[in-house]
Amino acid sequence: MEWENQTHLEEFFLKGLSGYPGLEHLFFVVILMMYAVILVGNGTLIILSIFDSHLHTPMYFFLGNLSFLDICFTTSSIPFTLVSFLSERKTISFLGCAVQMFLGLAMGTTECVLLGMMAFDRYVAICNPLRYPLIMSKSSYVTMATGSWFSGVANSAVQTAFVMRLPFCGNVINHFLCEILAVMKMACTDISGNEFIMLVATTLFTLMPLVLIVISYSLIISSILSIRSAEGRSKAFSTCSAHFTVVIIFYGTILFMYMKPKSKDKFNADDLDATDKLISMFYGVMTPLMNPLIYSLRNKDVKEAIKNLKGRLLGK
Repeated sequence: MEWENQTHLEEFFLKGLSGYPGLEHLFFVVILMMYAVILVGNGTLIILSIFDSHLHTPMYFFLGNLSFLDICFTTSSIPFTLVSFLSERKTISFLGCAVQMFLGLAMGTTECVLLGMMAFDRYVAICNPLRYPLIMSKSSYVTMATGSWFSGVANSAVQTAFVMRLPFCGNVINHFLCEILAVMKMACTDISGNEFIMLVATTLFTLMPLVLIVISYSLIISSILSIRSAEGRSKAFSTCSAHFTVVIIFYGTILFMYMKPKSKDKFNADDLDATDKLISMFYGVMTPLMNPLIYSLRNKDVKEAIKNLKGRLLGK
């Protein structure tokens, strides 16, 4: 009977920064400002990639998808987090928790795969420029993007379903959100099956895209170094530097979060330490914040498109 009660939870309590109201108010202001920048920055990139004919290329099609992903990812979590910072009762329904977990994991997985597709696009553009229009045809890059989305949704659906079926010993999640690892820690049964599924998913949707990125950029660097003129090398590097920077920020954060040694957790299994929480916030807010800034500041095409958009809005 006790096991039955544990599996029919109606809501979860999100611990977050409970007990630190001053920090909650501070983070409310900071994250709200960041969220506004995320919406404006990524929204602008989506508008540019749709309405500026010069950006109707595979790279900017992927960039538009990346921006849409970042908006969806942050919108699935930040508004709820902001409300919880100002609310005394920091709860989320069982169904709401499942939906939040599904959306966050789906968007994160899709972004991993999409960054791999973008690396392949840059490889073809630099190492096989003459065959680029043939290899990266519209049907090809649309299929690649669709496959990225399908991978994210399928992986998230499987993992969320298996986690939410677990019997839980309590309903206090030591996190800001219904993050999958934090929820799994409440399980009062063997979770080796869930860990195996997560390991397989991490290998397929995190490590394999990373391997593709490493191979692509190894070949790109080799190709760039073989260019004799400094101007040619600089031009070739500029076409992939923004994506490479985004990859470092995204993968550096996610690999540290989900692939760090577990020995640390054994000393305090119920608590997510301050470092983990800060990294989780960085991953959830800073990466979507940096993407449009990196692409707009380091990309001449985007700068020109922004200039043209301003001209249209001002009637010039």
